[in-house]
Amino acid sequence: MVHTMGCTGVSKIFQGDGISTYALEDINVKFDEGEFVAIVGPSGSGKSTLLSLIGTLDLPSSGEIMYGNEPINNRRPKQLADFRFENIGFIFQQFHLLPTLTTLENVMAPLFSRKVSYNKKERAESLLKDVGLEDKLHSLPSQLSGGQQQRVAIARALVHEPSWLLADEPTGNLDTHTGEIIFEKLSSLNKEKGCGVIFVTHDPDLAARANRIVEMKNGKITRDSRGEVHA
Repeated sequence: MVHTMGCTGVSKIFQGDGISTYALEDINVKFDEGEFVAIVGPSGSGKSTLLSLIGTLDLPSSGEIMYGNEPINNRRPKQLADFRFENIGFIFQQFHLLPTLTTLENVMAPLFSRKVSYNKKERAESLLKDVGLEDKLHSLPSQLSGGQQQRVAIARALVHEPSWLLADEPTGNLDTHTGEIIFEKLSSLNKEKGCGVIFVTHDPDLAARANRIVEMKNGKITRDSRGEVHA
């Protein structure tokens, strides 16, 4: 497991109609073990792009994605897939559950092709109990509320005990009350398990409750509260 990660001189350029558009430009940022970080900024500021790059779902146009003291963006796709499995859990706004699988099967899905040292079914059942869904093990996603589906997604992200949890608008599709439950779950995971959490949000109230806020605009980091003294 690796515990620090970040970007060194990272840019991401998208090409279209002969025009080059910077989604990210010269990003330099570091995240330390166990941090609870909010990434904020207007739509199109590069928040989700940054999350996908540090999570190795996408590759930068230039610069390096660092885990520990090593750049990892030059690894082969199979190596990156193994790296993600061992180190990173993802939670998406759209949940991305597989509609034909039960709650239990969705949580176990990342493990289907993997050899692990623990009982896959027992691990999945334990996590679903942790998120209050022990009575929904055999339900399909279509039989669950939005909040329940997001809790399944959290359990799936945690099934291999990653060092980092990356969440892209995890409360964006939920009502305020359900969003609060999801946020509290992420916060408790951070405090109790020591799992680093980086979440993208448009909600200033949620962002204010993070230990650190990274603000973005036009593909650049405009403010990073790391090291600031708070009263």
